[in-house]
Amino acid sequence: MYRQILDPVAGSLAWSSLVAALPLIALFVLLGIVRMTAWLAALISLAVALVVAIFVYPMPAGPAVLAATEGAAFGFFPILWIVINAIWIYNMTVHTGHFDVLRRSFARISDDQRIQGVIIAFSFGALLEALAGFGTPVAITSVMLIALGFKPMKAAVVALVANTAPVAFGALAVPITTLATVTGLPLGDLSAMVGRQTPILGVFVPIALVFIIDGVRGIRQTWPGALVCGVVFAIAQFAVSNYVSAPLTDIVASLLSAGAMVLFLRVWRPVESYVEGGGVSGFGTAGADGGKHRAVAASTATLPRPSGGGGAGDGGAGGDTGNGGAGVGNGPAQRDSGAEVFRAYAPYLIIIAVFALAQVPAIKDALTSVTQNFNWPGLHIESSSGKPSTLSMFKFDWLNAAGTLLIIAGLITIPVIGIRPMRALRAYGATYRQLAAAIVTVMAVLALAYVMNASGQTATLGTWMAGAGGVFALISPILGWLGVAVTGSDTSSNSLFGALQLVAAQKAGLSATLLAAANSSGGVLGKMISPQNLAIAAAAVGLSGREGDLFRRVFLWSLVFVAVMCLLVFGQSTPFLSWMVVP
Repeated sequence: MYRQILDPVAGSLAWSSLVAALPLIALFVLLGIVRMTAWLAALISLAVALVVAIFVYPMPAGPAVLAATEGAAFGFFPILWIVINAIWIYNMTVHTGHFDVLRRSFARISDDQRIQGVIIAFSFGALLEALAGFGTPVAITSVMLIALGFKPMKAAVVALVANTAPVAFGALAVPITTLATVTGLPLGDLSAMVGRQTPILGVFVPIALVFIIDGVRGIRQTWPGALVCGVVFAIAQFAVSNYVSAPLTDIVASLLSAGAMVLFLRVWRPVESYVEGGGVSGFGTAGADGGKHRAVAASTATLPRPSGGGGAGDGGAGGDTGNGGAGVGNGPAQRDSGAEVFRAYAPYLIIIAVFALAQVPAIKDALTSVTQNFNWPGLHIESSSGKPSTLSMFKFDWLNAAGTLLIIAGLITIPVIGIRPMRALRAYGATYRQLAAAIVTVMAVLALAYVMNASGQTATLGTWMAGAGGVFALISPILGWLGVAVTGSDTSSNSLFGALQLVAAQKAGLSATLLAAANSSGGVLGKMISPQNLAIAAAAVGLSGREGDLFRRVFLWSLVFVAVMCLLVFGQSTPFLSWMVVP
C-alpha cells in the first residue's frame, strides 16, 4: 500500500510543487516551443512523471507503472472509444456522399464562412458535445469546416476554441454528475452554479470565432448574428441548467442557438460575404472593397473529404475588382432532394434518439446491469490523510458507455444511408489507422495524469494553490483549467480537484458550491490546449505532427478566457456578485 506524501522535497510544499510541475512543464515546452510531435512529447513527459514519482515522492516503481497502465486503459476506454466510433459514423457518411449533402445544407443557410463557422463549430459542436463529448465535436466539426473551404489550421483552431462553453454539460452532464459524486454536494446546486458561469463564455465565444476567421472586419460585419447565437445559447444554458435538467442543458441550448441563427438570417445578412477557400460566390457591397474573397485550396487531410462546389467571387460596384477566383470543387451548386437531406441528417438524429432512449430508467438499468467495477490489479493507494484512494478503481461500463451507444447508432445508420456492411467494416478499420497517432497521444497523456495523481504530484500542486486563503476564489478556476489541460477531460479534472476545492472553500470561508462549480467552469477553458484534443484536431484535419503549431494558436485564447472566468468567480465570492451564487 503506497501512501501519498505531499511535501517530499525538504518538507516544503512550495519546492515540492515546483518539482511536481516538471512533467507538465516538459509537456508544454515540448509542444509549444520545441514543436515536437504530440505523441512523442506525451511519451517523454510520461517518462518525466515516472522519474519524479519514483525518485522524489518516492513511489515504488511497480505501483507507478501500474498507475500508468490504468491511465492508458482509461484513455482508450471510455475516451478514445467515443472518438473512434463517432468518426467512424462520419467516415461512413463521407463514403456514401451524405456528408456532401449535409455540407451543402449548411452552406445554403449562409454562404458566409464566418456564419458557417459559428453555426457548425459552436452550435452543432455543442450538440455533439452534449451527446458524446471527449473530443468528438472537435474531430467532426473541424472536418466539416474544411469541407466548406476552410484551411486545415484555421478549421482546427476554430473547432478547438468553440469547444469551451458547452463542455461542462457535455456527454449528458457527466462532468457535473461526477463533481456531485466526489464533493457530496447536490447535483441541482452544482448544475445551477455552473449555469451561472459558463453562459458568460457562451455570449462571447461566437464573436471570438468570427475574429479568428476574419479579424476585426469580421466582428464589424457579423457581430449581430454572432451575438444572437451566443445570447440565445447563454440564456438557454442558464434556464435549463437552473430549472430543468443538467443532462438536457447543452442539447436544448445548441438546438435553440442554431434555430435562432437560422431565423435571424432571414431578416439580416452581413454587408458582404466572406469566403476563403472557394465553394460559394461572394459579392461585395456597393462602393466597398470587393477584393475580400480569397479562394485558397485546402490541403488534403488525413480523414476522407467530400468534394466542394466551386464558384467565383465578384467585387461590389464602384469598389476594387474582386478576385475570389474559382474554388475547389465541381462547379454549380447541386440541389438535393428532401429524402437525401433527411438521410444526411439521419445519423445525428439517430445518435440523439439512441442517447435519449439510453436515459429511460428501465433501459438505463438494463445497460448498467453488466457494468463491472474493480480495483486495478496490484495497485493500492492511500491519500496523504491515510484514506484509501478511489483512483485505482476502474469502471468498465462497456454496454452503457457513450462509445458503445455510438456503435449502436452506427449500426442503425448503415441501412439508413445505404452503405454496404463490408464497406462499413472497412471504414471502421480505416478509422483506427487514421487516428493511430492520436490514440498513442491520448493514452500517453492519460497515463501521465494517472501517475501524477497516484504519486501525489497533482495533490501537491492543488494543496499548494489552496493555501492562498480568501484569494483562492481568484485562482480556483485555474485549478480546473490545469486539470483539463493535463487530462483533456472536465470529468477527470472534477474527479481530481473537486474534493480539494471543497476543502479549500471550507478553510477560506467561501461557498463550497461556488468553488466546486468554478473547477468545472474553469476546466472547460483548458480543453483547447490539452494534448489529447490537440492530437485529435490535428489528426482530423491532416496536420498530425503540427500539434505544437495548434497549441501556440489557441494558448492565448485559453489564457484570456480563463482570466475572465477567474475575475467572474472572484466577483461572485464578494458582495459585488454574490447575488449570482446558489444559496
